[in-house]
Amino acid sequence: MTKVDFYTGCDDKLRTACQLSQKALQNGMRVVIGTPDDTSYKALDQMLWHYPPTAFIPHCASAADEASDTPVLLAQTEGKFPHHELYISLHAETPGYFSRFERVIELVSRDEQDSLRGRERYKFYRDRGYELRHFDLSAKA
Repeated sequence: MTKVDFYTGCDDKLRTACQLSQKALQNGMRVVIGTPDDTSYKALDQMLWHYPPTAFIPHCASAADEASDTPVLLAQTEGKFPHHELYISLHAETPGYFSRFERVIELVSRDEQDSLRGRERYKFYRDRGYELRHFDLSAKA
């Protein structure tokens, strides 16, 4: 069954997605990052080219020909994903395909509306019996 981690109190969800992707890569995992719109997709794409500052995180679109050979994939919608280890969600709603992945990370900012939607997603997973963990990033700030 999919394990779900919530990272709440994010100052910058895109930067947090980069940090978690880098950590996953260091641990030999492959990642799919779900973005809700073109703006966040393009911003994340640019950020990954310069993260960390002295390198970059290899990535491409989940539908690209080279997706099966690329450790980090960006996706806006459900699709055929060549790997299912880790899904990092930037969506406001629970993605309908989350259970394909071994692990899901839900990012929640400090914004009141985003926090409310995050609580709703947490209840969704909890009510269905998924193993949940919570990491409060605001406590580390």
